[in-house]
Amino acid sequence: MHNITPYTSPTYFIYLLLFLLPIMIGLFYGKRFRVYETFATLVILVITFFGGNMSQGFSLIAYVLVEMIIVLGYLRYKRSPNGKNNFWVFFWAVILAIIPLAIVKIDPLMNNATISLFAFMGISYMTFKSVEMIMEIRDGAIKEIKPWEFLRFLLFFPTITSGPIDRFRRFQKDVLNVPSRDEYIKLLKSGTNKLMLGLLYKFIIGYVFGTLLLPKVSLLALSYRDQAPLGISWALLAYMYVYSMYLFFDFAGYSLFAVAISNFMGVKTPMNFNRPFQSVNIKDFWNRWHMTLSFWFRDFIYMRLMFFMMKKKLIKSRITMANIGYVALFLIMGFWHGETWFYIVYGIFHATAMITNDAWLRFKKKHRQSIPSNKFTKCLAIFITFNVVCFSFLIFSGFLNTLWFS
Repeated sequence: MHNITPYTSPTYFIYLLLFLLPIMIGLFYGKRFRVYETFATLVILVITFFGGNMSQGFSLIAYVLVEMIIVLGYLRYKRSPNGKNNFWVFFWAVILAIIPLAIVKIDPLMNNATISLFAFMGISYMTFKSVEMIMEIRDGAIKEIKPWEFLRFLLFFPTITSGPIDRFRRFQKDVLNVPSRDEYIKLLKSGTNKLMLGLLYKFIIGYVFGTLLLPKVSLLALSYRDQAPLGISWALLAYMYVYSMYLFFDFAGYSLFAVAISNFMGVKTPMNFNRPFQSVNIKDFWNRWHMTLSFWFRDFIYMRLMFFMMKKKLIKSRITMANIGYVALFLIMGFWHGETWFYIVYGIFHATAMITNDAWLRFKKKHRQSIPSNKFTKCLAIFITFNVVCFSFLIFSGFLNTLWFS
């Protein structure tokens, strides 16, 4: 048996339905079968990580043990009589938690043909969870984590490979409680709707854009490589839009599956997308696109960097601080996706877009009397934002690297 990637084949959905049925029956009758949930989780993890290639499974075990030692070790330090809010202890706890992910991200640069020790699906999302726990332990928001609670949160199988990124305290409220029958029926309805929408997004619309159209427009765009400056053509524009649609419907489909299965298990995992292509500006877009990731970066990187600069009085201007924060935030996000030039440029592009957007909003606020605001200007704002985002996705796709350098 080969590893079965979550949400990509009918076989995986059949396994899911078989193992979810007892959980759903129990919740319908007001009971949560915790032992069975653990058993079902282990089976799904085995199906996902311990198929023909078992290296991912062993990597997962090693990673979870390392992260558990780091997180629970830091919690123990904080709860000890001599445990102070020492910045350097916190700093090194975060660094140690990130090191496995860094190894995976840097490994391709070493031209190493072997799979790095921690290479497995979902390591990024699990690392975000670990770092979130460390940061909230430092803040005093998390005061206790039992080992099995850590494992249950980190290995929650509906979201383990593709997100959304949940928060420990929010997750705990759901798994420690059993919803009333009326509430669970609402969750079942919501989960079913999301599952059906995910099937439409991933396997129908995503298939049309990703499998039927994308290869054709890709070849067409490449055919203009030597016929136009930098290969810029209408075919390249078509590629930009087709890839953007594929990226959204494929990823949103995965996220809908994860939220749907979570709902079936009585867990209200947060949504990841909220009509992002209706955004009126780039900041609005990041409040709608991959929301759990963008909110994670906002809360645990951007806001903390802002607080640090304000506390140390490094910069007087709040505008300059915000701009530095944007650059740092999106550079980190770019490097997180990979160490290639197009991911880094993608990050710089969005930082520039955010800085430009803030400048425009300040200008608009000062000249509100002379700048019209109506349905037309709103539609124009949506149109501009949509095209800016699609252009950023063209950069992100790496197709320009193929067009120009391959």
